[in-house]
Parts: sequence; C-alpha cells; structure tokens
Amino acid sequence: MNKPPYPHPIIAREGWPFLAGIVLVSIVVSFWSGAASIPFWLLSIFVLQFFRDPPRIAPEGEFNVLSPADGRIVAVEEVHDSYADRNALKISVFMNVFNVHSNRSPVKGSVVSVNYFAGQFFNASLDKASLENERNATVLLTEHGHVVTAVQVAGLVAKRILCYIKPGDPLYAGQRYGFIRFGSRVDVYLPPGSRPRVAIGDKVQATSTVLAELPDAIADLPE
Repeated sequence: MNKPPYPHPIIAREGWPFLAGIVLVSIVVSFWSGAASIPFWLLSIFVLQFFRDPPRIAPEGEFNVLSPADGRIVAVEEVHDSYADRNALKISVFMNVFNVHSNRSPVKGSVVSVNYFAGQFFNASLDKASLENERNATVLLTEHGHVVTAVQVAGLVAKRILCYIKPGDPLYAGQRYGFIRFGSRVDVYLPPGSRPRVAIGDKVQATSTVLAELPDAIADLPE
C-alpha cells in the first residue's frame, strides 16, 4: 500500500472562509441566546465535515485507476469520450453533501489539457449532467501511453468547480488537484479494454478504491 505525499491541511483550505464565518456567527449569537445559537452550531458542524480532506492510502499497482472522489458509482458504461475524441469506458462517481469533495488524480501521468465548460446545474446523479452541467475536463497521459480523462461536474447546488493544474503538469496517482463545493460528480473515461473493478451502487473512497485496471499497454493520445 502507498500513502501519497499530502501537503494539504486536514480541513480543506477551500472551506476556511465558510467555516470561519459560520463559527463567528455562532459565537455572536451564543452571547445573545444559547438556544438560538444551536442551529448555527449545527451548521458549523456540517460545514466542518463537508470540508474535511483526509489523507488516503493508495493500493499498489501501476495500472490501477484510483477513484478521484468519495461517493457512489452511478455509471459504468461504454461511451464516446468527446474530450479526448475516442471510445472509452466511463465510470462516474456521485458525491452527496456528506462526502469528501476533494478531487484526486486517478492515475500517475502528465496533464495534456484542461478545459472548462459552462453549463446547467441539474442533479449530478442524472446521466444528462455529464454533458449538460458546468464541468471541467482534464485529459491525462500515463507513462505507458494510456489516455485517462477526469471530468469534474457541478451538481444541483454546486456553484464552483476548482482546478489547480495546467497542461504539462506531472501528477502522481492520488494527488489532490481540485475541489467541488456542495454536491457534484466526477466522470472518469478510460481506454477500451480497461477492466472495471466496481459496479453501479458501490460506495468508493478517493485514492483508496480502485475503479478499474488499465490495459497492459496502449497509446491513444488524441491528435
């Protein structure tokens, strides 16, 4: 088992302003009325758990595709990957508001492209969310020549997709590269011949769960 380097705080930095704000309000209301402050303290606890960002252990295996997010599998299907212009196996992870929303790289590789698409905010568990919601698509190339696409998809209440990488950046498997606030999904597109290791309905954890295994060798970099 491998524990990827983790230079990030346990509470995601994306949540610090939200947490500081609601805790401050809770303290102020507490001075006025202890009973009235209870809902605010409960909201503080919710915000704290939403922005937790724990380190994870990555299973060994150079062809493993790791889950990029915590959540539940809502799709395992053969589709066309329009971001890399090829046929692909798509595996989708849906995150509810109680899941960790930090996004991790599914494989070790270099960033080929990062493209943002404006869109709608349908429930992220719906199939149409993959193509119609606001999303950010990252195409990765592994050292063995596999092309893997990871797409951050905004959800019903998610209004901000955060991505911290750019073309040319190297990523290790399980590396934190983005965050989606308040409900969303991540779609992973894999080369044909990839072997899924999860099924619809399975609960998965970012970095710790293997979604699939890549073929032994393939070169499908989009032209």
